[in-house]
Amino acid sequence: MKRKLPQAAWILIAMVVGIALGYAVFVEFPDKKAAVQIAGYISIMSDVFLRLIKMLIGPLVFSTLVVGIAHMGDAASVGRVFGKALAWFVTASLVSLILGLIMANLLQPGTNLGLPLPDIGSSANLATSKFTLKDFVSHLVPKSFAEAMANNEILQIVVFSMFFGVALAALGEKGKTLVAAIDELSHVMLKITGYVMKLAPLAVMAAMAATVAVNGLEILLKFAVFMGDFYLSLFLLWGTLVFAGLLFLGPRVFKLLVLIKEAFMLSFATASSEAAYPKILDALDRFGVKRKISSFVMPMGYSFNLDGSMMYCTFAVLFIAQAYDIHLSLGTQVTMLLILMLTSKGMAGVPRASLVVIAATLNQFDIPEAGLLLILGVDTFLDMGRSATNAVGNSIATAVVAKWEGELLSEDEAAANVLALDTEAQASLAHPGHS
Repeated sequence: MKRKLPQAAWILIAMVVGIALGYAVFVEFPDKKAAVQIAGYISIMSDVFLRLIKMLIGPLVFSTLVVGIAHMGDAASVGRVFGKALAWFVTASLVSLILGLIMANLLQPGTNLGLPLPDIGSSANLATSKFTLKDFVSHLVPKSFAEAMANNEILQIVVFSMFFGVALAALGEKGKTLVAAIDELSHVMLKITGYVMKLAPLAVMAAMAATVAVNGLEILLKFAVFMGDFYLSLFLLWGTLVFAGLLFLGPRVFKLLVLIKEAFMLSFATASSEAAYPKILDALDRFGVKRKISSFVMPMGYSFNLDGSMMYCTFAVLFIAQAYDIHLSLGTQVTMLLILMLTSKGMAGVPRASLVVIAATLNQFDIPEAGLLLILGVDTFLDMGRSATNAVGNSIATAVVAKWEGELLSEDEAAANVLALDTEAQASLAHPGHS
């Protein structure tokens, strides 16, 4: 039986219904405490959905990555792909940070704000321990694979999986049985993902409703200039990423954007790029990226390539400095950019990690941390844009690395692959017991 509406349409409808439902709660319950309590119950659905996604991410990354590396064959191939992906990620991060810096200086979103400023002594109550290179490097390597899995530390899972995959490939014939077993595990995880994704529209509706129920839509008017400036900057970043994709992939990059629209909307509505991970893997399969590349580059991207979050870091720090009328020289801004380049790499898997990184940066440059309280109210709305941008950036990065490696199917081959995937999906729907 064919579904009449694609899931992207259901997600869009769910967003609109969620906003309407949330606004109704906001109007009916003017008491903030009651609204927060009701929003808490509404958000149960989105919380469960995100927990289900988090439950899948560790085993999914491990199984797909190990199989991908085992199929690459040798450590040299792994090193080459790792190097190319890292080069792209570092460049994209730098471009995102610089663009955020330029736009904040040009638009001056914090000047003449017209809003009461939080008292300089106030605290946003965020852990702001300074990230150091030593912390980052020691955090890279897991003390225990079980601990990395339990805490959903994607970067640590990637490191272990790389060792595991290379060792498995080196075993040759002896390792084939285990490779086949882990390959089966990856198929099971993708099958569970398919079930979980059916809940996406409900989760989107709950996430939007809970956010609007607490904050209302008036908060968007108060921060219209700041949010407008930030989203304008994000549009420019999207344009830059698509242009980079166009340089390497040609007009085919637009096909990729069409394929990731569901993932884009899902990460936007839930303000979580993790929620879109399985959808992006599927979109990349359909685009023609071989799984051994996508299963390797994507988890790395979730640790190193958070383009939207990067831009937000420089943009928000300068916004707060401007709000308190603190002038930062060009030299100071460049120093801040370089520090953010390093510290932001430790923020994968930390909830609202951008705020933690911004808080640490504010402390370092003697800008009142209280300024964070200014943007806390609208942070969820901004997080939507950041998460969606991260999804776009990682998709394009993976496709480009696949092209560099000669592991991107031609358009005809990709079309045949889509047909095979759809046939398999239809068969498993017809016979759910045995896929």
